[in-house]
Amino acid sequence: MLHVIGHKNPDTDSICSSIVLSYFLDGIPIRLGNINSETEFILNKFGVKIPRHLTSAKNKDVFLVDHSEHIQSIDDLKDGNLIGIIDHHKINISTSEPIIYISKPVGCTATIIAELYFKNAMELIGGKNKELKPELAGLLLSSILSDTVLFKSVTTTDLDIEISNKLANIAKIDDVQSYGMEMLTAKSLIDKMSSKEIAFMDYKDFDFKGKKVGMGQVEVINTSFIDTKIDEILNIMDEKLKMQGYEFILFVVTNIIKEGSMIFVIGNTSIFENAFNVKLIENRVYLDGVMSRKKQIVPPIEKYF
Repeated sequence: MLHVIGHKNPDTDSICSSIVLSYFLDGIPIRLGNINSETEFILNKFGVKIPRHLTSAKNKDVFLVDHSEHIQSIDDLKDGNLIGIIDHHKINISTSEPIIYISKPVGCTATIIAELYFKNAMELIGGKNKELKPELAGLLLSSILSDTVLFKSVTTTDLDIEISNKLANIAKIDDVQSYGMEMLTAKSLIDKMSSKEIAFMDYKDFDFKGKKVGMGQVEVINTSFIDTKIDEILNIMDEKLKMQGYEFILFVVTNIIKEGSMIFVIGNTSIFENAFNVKLIENRVYLDGVMSRKKQIVPPIEKYF
């Protein structure tokens, strides 16, 4: 049986893409962690079950979605049989044998999966050209709205918007903007979460020339609750940095309404300052217009290394 796996600390795209792709591939959707409040809201809305949790890929056929880095995937990925990858991030993986690999510079993995469906091309990746059910169209639409922050992110492309309109028709979502705000509101309702849960709700590790860098991000409508938790969150990040040998860790608080991010840096702050040509004050800096980790934060750091 094929296991369709999203990345660790899964976001909405990671979970929903694994669910929908597993439907077309007759596989099993897999999660590598707990779902966040936004994803929970989406799955409840469309009546879809949470994917099962998996701790080992040993002797299993595996198809990755929404990531292509070993450090972000299931720990023993090398012990599994990697069949393919669909992703929209930078490529950082090597394989001993050829695999199916589709990557496009779009706002969301779900956009790529939906495009394969609309082009009747699922057979190209070993899938079946089944009918896209309304609830699954809703999951794909939700993923795109989440990853593009309701089309406000610089990662948004014309294809994301075009695909979203098609998916909305199938999912019977009449007002995409209104539904998107419901989602983002659900995502920003973190007042009942612990500091540790907030710190790692959307956290990814990266390997830059052998240097380990961590990046956590939360997207909120109002930063007031985060402000009361930030010292505790940073202490958690600092402990992780010291125990696990990071070069530095970022915690990014993105204000959806203001369309900018406050970035906190734990560890080797000079690298961040040089990469972005900024000066940190008390280990933090506000970057207006910066909302995308993938396109606006990772590339300058990778270029520096």
